[in-house]
Order: sequence, then C-alpha cells, then structure tokens
Amino acid sequence: MSTFPSLEDQLDLITKGAAEIVPLEALKERITRSIATGVPMRIKAGFDPTAPDLHLGHTVLLRKLRHFQTLGHTVIFLIGDATALIGDPTGRDVTRKALTREEIAANAETYKEQVFKILDREKTEVRYNSEWLDKLSYYDMVKLMAQFTLSQMLEREHFHKRFNEEQPISLHELIYPIAQGYDSVALECDVELGGTDQKFNLMRGRDLQKHFGQPQQIVLMTSVIEGLDGVQKMSKSLGNAIGVHEPAGEMYGKLMSISDELMWKYWTMLTDLRGSEIVAMQEQVRSGALHPMQAKKNLAWTITRDFHSQVDADSAAENWAKMFQQRGVSEDVPVVKVEKHKVPVDTFGQMNLPKLLVEAGLANSAGEATRKLTENAVSVNGTKIASRAYPEVMIGESPVLRLGKKSVRVEWVS
Repeated sequence: MSTFPSLEDQLDLITKGAAEIVPLEALKERITRSIATGVPMRIKAGFDPTAPDLHLGHTVLLRKLRHFQTLGHTVIFLIGDATALIGDPTGRDVTRKALTREEIAANAETYKEQVFKILDREKTEVRYNSEWLDKLSYYDMVKLMAQFTLSQMLEREHFHKRFNEEQPISLHELIYPIAQGYDSVALECDVELGGTDQKFNLMRGRDLQKHFGQPQQIVLMTSVIEGLDGVQKMSKSLGNAIGVHEPAGEMYGKLMSISDELMWKYWTMLTDLRGSEIVAMQEQVRSGALHPMQAKKNLAWTITRDFHSQVDADSAAENWAKMFQQRGVSEDVPVVKVEKHKVPVDTFGQMNLPKLLVEAGLANSAGEATRKLTENAVSVNGTKIASRAYPEVMIGESPVLRLGKKSVRVEWVS
C-alpha cells in the first residue's frame, strides 16, 4: 500500500500553474480516497507525435505529470499514434496535412527520448492509443459517434469559426475529440491533463466515461505559455521557442532574454517549485532582498540544469556573465518604459530601430539614431547593429540598448 502526502501538500503542487480544474471538489475527493486506500490515481496526458522535436511549451504538461509522479500517483505518457493520423484540429484554420505511419513512428521514438529528461522512466506507463483505437470495429465507431451530435461539434470554437467563414471541415476531424475521449475510457483515467485550448476534447473523455459507466475523470488544464516574445504562444514556426535539445548555453541565454513579468510564469509552469515557494520568492523581490536579475539567473540555471546537467548549467551561467561583461553591458542598467505600439514593426516582423532608440531616450530624433546606426555606435543585447530594421523576436521582451556609452533596459508597456 502506498503512502501519500496530505491533501494540502498535494494540492499545493498539483494546482500550481493550473488554469482550470473541472471539477475541483471531485479532485479533492479523489485525492482523499487515494490517501485512505493507498491506491494511486491514474493520470494521463496525450501527445500526438506530429513533429520530431519538443520545446519548453510542450513540457508544461510533462512537468505537471511529474508533479503527480512525485506525489506517488501513476502517470501515463500517451503517444497518440492513432489520433496523429487525423491531427488535432485545435487552433487550426485548415485541415492538417496527413502524416504517414512511418513519420509518426519516427517522431514517437524521439518523443520518448526527450520526455524522460523530466519523467522517471521506471515509473512512467508509456502507451500508444493505437492499442485500442486500431481494434475498434466499424460497429464500435458508429456506437461512439452516436453519443454526440453535429451541433455539439460545431459548438467548438474552431469548428464554429471555420463553418462561419466557409472554410472546409473534413468529416474525419470531427472524429478526433471522440477518439481522444475514448482514450480515457481505455485507460480508466482519474485525471487528464491538457491546455486550456484543449477543453472541448478533454471534456469528451468525461462524456464517454459516463456512457461506459466509469467514474468521470477530472480535467486539469494549464494555460498556454508564451514564447520569448512574451506575446504569442511558444512555437518553433514563430521563432519564439526554446527547444528541449538546444545546447545549454543557448537555452540559458534565451531564458535570460525574457521579461521580468514572463519570468514568474516560467517559474510556475516550467519548474518543480511549489506555488508557496514562488510566492515567497516574489515577496523577496518586492522587498528588495532578491534582485529580479538574480531571480531570472536562478530560473535560467534551474531549467538548463533540468534538461542538461548541473555542470552544464554552471558553465552556461558563467559564459553568459563573461559575454555580458565583454560586451560592456552592465546587468543593472537603468530601466525605461516604452509603449510598444509606438515602435513600428513591418510585415516581415522587423522593428524600426531609430524609432525605438528615440522612444528609449537614447536619441533625440530618428535622424540622429539613423546616423549613430551607420557609425556602428548602437548595440542590441550586446550585439552591434548597423541596420535600421531588426527582427522583433531577436530584440526580445527585455532588450538592453546601447548608444555610445549610454545603456538602458527596455520594459515594454502595452
């Protein structure tokens, strides 16, 4: 019989970073029952292997799985090799391009390599939903689909939007939420994890478990995590992601470029610190006992260590500090607030540097700023820049600008 921490201790870790839990009271009851019986809950999160590499945004759910694992519960890393043939329509304006079984199998193998940087390999149940979905007969699938109506499916925001805009919705896309819901039945889940954008799919698991006479799973949703730009969802296609396989130095440096505001979300979503510990750290920063820069260094070191090693994290931190000093950028430069909407960004994502230098108070006019750029007297985050335009993603959420001998750190204001 397993021994579990108290309800309060478990909730402190489980609820950290949770945007919504449906229903919360049922989760408390399920935890209390596992404590009383010594039987762990069954927790799952599904991942369709539609791309070979994971980034930190993907690891939010893996981290939450690890929290349950740390507390003694059974975690299931579900590889959606069958559902990947359809492709999750969440957030899609068009039907996904179909992958071959060979592509899915290759991606699934790389997923397994990467997830055990976070999860305990020996304590993780790895499953493929082809185990049960491939065995469903035509009759079985018709019976599953009969539990839902077309109007229910069109209530889903993305389907509704595409329908109103007369964008195609393939019939096989409507099967996806049903197939995901059946995963919960096959695995007899107590809790399923997913992003807030997955709510429609996650709730179908509750529907089908009720139909099959199972206790309905609790749905725990995490919010979407923004990428390096602090605005859009982390995505490799947007160039604002940090890959799990990136070198330690690159990972550390990218983490140091995020804004102070985003730093707290990363502490919450991408580390194992409990909610109470993060609140205590925020209070240290507010009181002046801990400098925000040091809190960010601690974050960058912690995440880099998790995906590499303590030695690699130490080396990355040391190299970053040396690079900062060599480029003549002080870590504690004055902070200026700049209204982001006042700095133009063209259709190619290039920010107008002369305007930024003026708004940051480093130049009196765009003409002066342009002249200084041509004189090679301007740097962004320690890199000399001569062009009037520079990628917004490279500028980041907390850029350090230097013109001549004067430096400032920009804090964007919406």
